[in-house]
Amino acid sequence: MRAIEINDGLILTDLPAPELKEGEVLVKVHATGVNRGDLLQAAGHYPPPPGASEIMGLECAGEIADPGDTGRAKGEQVACLLAGGGYAEYVAVPEGQLMSIPQGLSTTEAAAIVEVACTVHSNMQLAGLKAGDTLLIHGGAGGIGTFAIQYAKALGVTVAVTAGSQEKLQLCEELGADILINYKEEDFAEVMKNKCDVILDIMGAKYLEQNIKALAMDGHLVIIGMQGGVKGELNIGRLLTKRGSISATALRARDLADKARIVADTEKTVWPMIADGRVKHQLSTTVPLDQAAEAHRLLKEGEVTGKIVLTVA
Repeated sequence: MRAIEINDGLILTDLPAPELKEGEVLVKVHATGVNRGDLLQAAGHYPPPPGASEIMGLECAGEIADPGDTGRAKGEQVACLLAGGGYAEYVAVPEGQLMSIPQGLSTTEAAAIVEVACTVHSNMQLAGLKAGDTLLIHGGAGGIGTFAIQYAKALGVTVAVTAGSQEKLQLCEELGADILINYKEEDFAEVMKNKCDVILDIMGAKYLEQNIKALAMDGHLVIIGMQGGVKGELNIGRLLTKRGSISATALRARDLADKARIVADTEKTVWPMIADGRVKHQLSTTVPLDQAAEAHRLLKEGEVTGKIVLTVA
């Protein structure tokens, strides 16, 4: 099969197709989403979990080429949450990480929504987000952010976002964001001081002190990224006075049973939001598989909003 290999760059090469293990299906990949985890892996900072494919790619959509011992049907169209392997023509996927294609979406569009849907839904459940809450989303115009805005508005939540340009903030407003903060011009911690029931943070260390300042009483900070570094100073006293809590989570390293639970609950809860139009995919750019390096450049430089997808077949 053709696949992208990390070798002094991102090189399209021929590699052996994966061999199926018990409980896996072989998926012929039509499209695969591009995520910041891929950038980290390409830079040597985010190795796959033990036993997972060394090939990049945390989500894809396509059709089952070989159902293995699962009882699934050959030719069935599926969306997949992956620990790796999406940047290839074929990928082996545990049955519990298969999802249906959301109603009304193509496989290319579905490849743009799997990882963000599972990430946002699982973390907002963890934080106890509910109607009437105020949610702050950092990076509102990105793949996670554009999904999280719509998801939260579907729940009846007031949404604040940070972004670095008026163009990006305009997109956030069109998706339903209520409070728009240009982080280059305003201090989000002052704008949102003591107001945030939940914060969804992709920055990590850089925003830690400001996030705590922005939390409301009993607020919950959920850290899902480290774009702003991995080590920060925590004012425990301020956190205590607010009875605040902090979670730091990642999907990739979870065990199969936990991933299967998240996938099933996401499909049950979020797919109806997509089917009735409350949440729309934010696929903004498609790039052929052999131009994966260009897709990474676009994501790294912040030249696109929403999601980038590699088209494979």
